[in-house]
Amino acid sequence: MIPDTMMKPYALIDLHCDTLTDWKYTSTGNLDTLDDPKRVLSLTSMPEGMHWAQFYAVFIPDEIQGQEAINYFAFNRDSFYRQMEQFKDRVMPCRTVSEMEVAWAEGKTAAFLTIENGTALAGDLSRAKVLADEGVKALTLVWNGENDLGSGHATDHGLSDLGKAMVPELEKQGIIADISHLNDSGFTDFLKVARKPFMATHSNARAVCSHKRNLTDNMIQEMVHRDCLIGLNYFVNFIKDDGEVKSLDDLYRHVEHFFILGAEKNLALGSDFDGAVLPESLSTPADAAGLYEYFISRGLTKEQAEGIMYKNAQTFLEKNLG
Repeated sequence: MIPDTMMKPYALIDLHCDTLTDWKYTSTGNLDTLDDPKRVLSLTSMPEGMHWAQFYAVFIPDEIQGQEAINYFAFNRDSFYRQMEQFKDRVMPCRTVSEMEVAWAEGKTAAFLTIENGTALAGDLSRAKVLADEGVKALTLVWNGENDLGSGHATDHGLSDLGKAMVPELEKQGIIADISHLNDSGFTDFLKVARKPFMATHSNARAVCSHKRNLTDNMIQEMVHRDCLIGLNYFVNFIKDDGEVKSLDDLYRHVEHFFILGAEKNLALGSDFDGAVLPESLSTPADAAGLYEYFISRGLTKEQAEGIMYKNAQTFLEKNLG
């Protein structure tokens, strides 16, 4: 383990980034998305001397649905595995915590494949198994608008009948459901059909920042009760209502609120790297690694700081990765 005097965590697990797919924040024309120097989270920019695990999401815009969504996912899935081979000296595809620890032991980034937007399922229950077989470990049910499963914060529609049937099918196939982006009605519907712990991979506390993408106190408390996992999001509009994030103190207000609600063991990191406008204080992977020292400076214990940086996520994944 890295000595405490270096003020670095042993590891960092990040539950969400958009680095894999090209869209408005990341479109550079470089197919090697995972080591593109114009992206925030390139393999080259990973801090030396610490273990990193990254959930790489295939982000699918709301307007891409049906067969087009299947094709879009397939293209980006192939890109993920091609780059795993191309950069195998620095990164390793993982499906389990054991594989993640092998990657770390070899000095490599542990890479998990996920999906942001259930349009990848194309309205077909049987595709849950297909995606699981292809290595998908988590799936964000919706994005901002509507799809076959339900809706994001753009409407107040809840989960569709298909969405309610899909949740237990994802659980059966070992894909962790991600409720980030799901609106309030959808969350209520989700609780009625979910039987296993789930994640909000990149969501903050609505009591601190009122954006509808953030979690209400009742949501947080329910997730604590169900042993779920919540990733802190670095997007400025989810940290402060005015988006004017001046320092890490603005993010820390969310940490304090989560702790008040009993989420000390449920809190993790979900940067939204390459998918959001970031504050200057959290604009690089090195900045994210520096959160450990900052948390210690604010009075968190080593155990609490390590919990947020990686231990809470590691414990959750040990229990819930299929």
